[in-house]
Amino acid sequence: MQYLCLIYDDEKQWASFSQEERDSAMSECLAFEESIKTSGHFRACDALQPTSTATLVRVRNGTTLTTDGPFAETREQLGGYYLIEAKDRDEAIAIAARIPSAESGTIEVRPVMVFDAPPA
Repeated sequence: MQYLCLIYDDEKQWASFSQEERDSAMSECLAFEESIKTSGHFRACDALQPTSTATLVRVRNGTTLTTDGPFAETREQLGGYYLIEAKDRDEAIAIAARIPSAESGTIEVRPVMVFDAPPA
């Protein structure tokens, strides 16, 4: 089963890091990524640009409305994700606990919904 591990961190904290601290954090992330590739749990991952680059899109009464930036002020922002393969929720949680950002932020683990293929 696939699980999406959403990584929430404080963007302001990342921005305050020295280059050495950023390099160290990225090394930890790359080591984690390599470990889940080796174990066969890896499916995909990406980091996201800061929330200041986001555009929110809503369609109301047929009109497309856009808003710049995040919807609400929060302490943690979605910064990236790992899409993993795990036998069950417990294994997915154990993998998510190894994501380096779990020590300073929050990892949300959600199963990916599987839809039956429509009849041909």
